[in-house]
Amino acid sequence: QVQLVETGGGLVSAGGSLRLPCAASGRTFSRLSMGWFRQAPGKERELVAAISWNGGSIYYADSVKGRYTISRDNAKSTVYLQMNSLKPEDTAVYYCAADFDAVFIVSIVTDDYDIWGQGTQVTVSS
Repeated sequence: QVQLVETGGGLVSAGGSLRLPCAASGRTFSRLSMGWFRQAPGKERELVAAISWNGGSIYYADSVKGRYTISRDNAKSTVYLQMNSLKPEDTAVYYCAADFDAVFIVSIVTDDYDIWGQGTQVTVSS
């Protein structure tokens, strides 16, 4: 079974940057597509970025395109979310998740993701 642990959240001023690592253990990480989601109070969980096992397929939500970068290091079993030019509306709990079935193309459907981390809070002050 895969276990995912997100770190790197915190409080940052608008315009600042954060990098969120998500470390995986338990199953061959290099075969998994990974996604980063966020959920703000009172809102649905939304996919912000996803990356296929080899990085050949990458997705970004329009709201973060040009500001966020998803990457992975299969040797370290870790996926990263680099967040730049942060805005107050980026405030949310950020989750990483693993999709066991996607191979070459990432899924943008939340229910396709099988395993979730516990989340890390990101707060952007204005």
